[in-house]
Amino acid sequence: MISASHNPYLDNGIKFFSRDGFKLPDEIETGIESLVSSGELAQQRAPADAIGQATRIEEAGGRYVVFLKKTFPRELSLDGVRIVLDCANGAAYRVGPTVLRELGAEVFNLGVSPNGRNINDGCGSLHPELTAARVREVRADVGIALDGDADRCVMIDERGETVDGDALLALFAADLVERGALAGGAVVATVMSNLGLEIALEELGLELVRTQVGDRYVVEAMRNEGYNLGGEQSGHIVFLDHNTTGDGLLTALQTLAILRRKDRRLSELTAGFQRFPQALVNVSVADKRPIESIPEVVRAVRRIEEALGRRGRVLVRYSGTEPKARVMVEGEDEAAVSRYAAELAEQLRRCLGGA
Repeated sequence: MISASHNPYLDNGIKFFSRDGFKLPDEIETGIESLVSSGELAQQRAPADAIGQATRIEEAGGRYVVFLKKTFPRELSLDGVRIVLDCANGAAYRVGPTVLRELGAEVFNLGVSPNGRNINDGCGSLHPELTAARVREVRADVGIALDGDADRCVMIDERGETVDGDALLALFAADLVERGALAGGAVVATVMSNLGLEIALEELGLELVRTQVGDRYVVEAMRNEGYNLGGEQSGHIVFLDHNTTGDGLLTALQTLAILRRKDRRLSELTAGFQRFPQALVNVSVADKRPIESIPEVVRAVRRIEEALGRRGRVLVRYSGTEPKARVMVEGEDEAAVSRYAAELAEQLRRCLGGA
């Protein structure tokens, strides 16, 4: 797959999947990168008469629409539902409007005119304010904002308020529990998911299993432990009963199915989700020493964790792609959370020589 995911087209890269439809493990991806960067791949390349062939599947879009419609309950329809759909000028620009209209919805399109350069450009799930404004303008029942490769989905309620991946995971978990369809008694998310999700799941008698950042790690934990629901705060939700990876349109359809089944508005169904204030600070660093080996930072983290108690969280980690440390603090008091995050960021600058 050639994709920049949720980024500008300039960030396009090649993504590999295994034959079973799942992403490759880190060690295999690293091996492929080494083959390419070292030039060794040229020595292993097959001769011209032994390579495979490209096959074009003309009806691929139609097959995908059929697949998506099969994930929507047969006894339900979207007749009379007004939906704003932003496809980010990306992968879903044709199939997205098609599947919603075939299920009966009235669709107001955004981001369905790709030109090769405008993908994710001021639109889609990274800019849900565009969808929100349109929802309010046309008085839609719901809005759907996808990213360029259409694996992320951010929902907008009828008031124009954003519903992110954490709130959606809580909604899906409650629905699956009610229908006796949640596997393993837990939901998988990353360390970045809001504490509000953890508390919402506790109230359902469920555990939140956290992984490092990245949907591949979410899926690995789901497969290893037998869970069928997981995802990220960004709106990358994985339903292993339906698919091997995140699919924004699938996520949107599962949300719409709950709305239709319960005959309630999205704002009503997510009203009980309490989002804790969260402060995020990026710190440029000259050195990526293990955080646990820096006594000053360890002491600062412990002090802040004690002050926050069980109603707060601290996370300090390094970026996997940039010379930066990322500080995240959550808690009930927004001012205190911001102050603690700034304190930790300054401590990191002093200890790691950041700018």
